[in-house]
Amino acid sequence: MIDIQLLRRDIDSVAQRLAQRGYDLDAAAFNALEAERKELQLKTEALQASRNTLSKQIGQAKAKGEDAQSLMDQVAGIPAELDRVNELLNQVQSRLDIWLATIPNLPHASVPVGESADQNVYVRDWGGLPTFDFSPKDHVELGEPYGLDFEAGVKLSGSRFVFMKGPIARLHRAIAQYMLDIQTGKHDYTECYTPYIVNSETLFGTGQLPKFADDLFAVKKGGQDSEGEMLYLIPTSEVSLTNMVRGALLEESELPIRLTAHTPCFRSEAG
Repeated sequence: MIDIQLLRRDIDSVAQRLAQRGYDLDAAAFNALEAERKELQLKTEALQASRNTLSKQIGQAKAKGEDAQSLMDQVAGIPAELDRVNELLNQVQSRLDIWLATIPNLPHASVPVGESADQNVYVRDWGGLPTFDFSPKDHVELGEPYGLDFEAGVKLSGSRFVFMKGPIARLHRAIAQYMLDIQTGKHDYTECYTPYIVNSETLFGTGQLPKFADDLFAVKKGGQDSEGEMLYLIPTSEVSLTNMVRGALLEESELPIRLTAHTPCFRSEAG
């Protein structure tokens, strides 16, 4: 997420840098939200100061044996008004946080600016394109004879799903096992088995929310119309693994942290 202090200091510069990657920053929307937030923040602080001052005056009046009823009447209405203003402030802050979460990262100064891939700067390549003395087949042609069943996937779940059985199901299991063995045996990764369902905070932590909400599969205990918390099927195991250290302060001696897992990946990736 963009540091809000950057926007407060020089929003025009931020807007120019984001424009280089084709993003139109709505500076007017930010300025309006900031102005509203500041106004409510000042009201909150003024009410708190007034409450403290009146409370002090009430104590002084009572210590002198004076009538403090008028002061008590003044302070009596402050808590309700403070709650009301705080609620408005929280609403504005929530809108501001959501808006900030949609802004992409700033491009580095070294990134070339261009309108299309034609302006990309060639840096290096690795390996070479394979050549064949036969006509290559795609995964459908290769997989169907060995148990890649698209019709069953559609029958059970709908389009874009596939059912694996027989040889290709065994191959799938073997490749997953091979990956885990290599990472844990040769590269010192710790194998993990993670939940397949996570909360929205977890997906926010790895950037899936709010930008990729349409690609996710959401669930609720008791059905989609229930009042339960919205939960999500993981789009990749990295979501669970990365969030294991979310909010943690790590010592340099603890790094690197190497975690690995094999899980289904529940995401639509439509288009």
